[in-house]
Amino acid sequence: MNRLFNTNYNHSGLDFVLLILRIGIAGLMLSHGIGKLEMLLAGGEIKFMDPIGLGDTATLALAVFAEVVCSVLVLLGLALRLAVIPLIVTMLVAIFIAHGNDGLKEKELAIHYLLTYIVLIFAGGGRFSIDSIISRKSARARRSY
Repeated sequence: MNRLFNTNYNHSGLDFVLLILRIGIAGLMLSHGIGKLEMLLAGGEIKFMDPIGLGDTATLALAVFAEVVCSVLVLLGLALRLAVIPLIVTMLVAIFIAHGNDGLKEKELAIHYLLTYIVLIFAGGGRFSIDSIISRKSARARRSY
């Protein structure tokens, strides 16, 4: 029972949870991004919401970059804190512009994604990430000088 209310955390457990969170959220977002990527590459006329006035194609390309490229970076834990910034912006656009006049039910998924990306920007990718491997190698290299 003491363990149930313990406020200390296990670093290994936290690293494993961050790995699961990264894999899960990246996979789910990729399911949204792949459809947009196919639309972008199809070559036909692009009809996509343009909330910031860049044009349909440019806006779709930015969404594909965030939802595909940045999601793959999140999955790998590579440049994670930078990779979630476009995803956070995309979710803010979805919440406040794309679904601005909609109710909570339509905004809920984007809010879930946003909250997850906010956790990741503060927590980082954890030990099981490429960022961690790069950081460890850099630390070793600095110690050898």
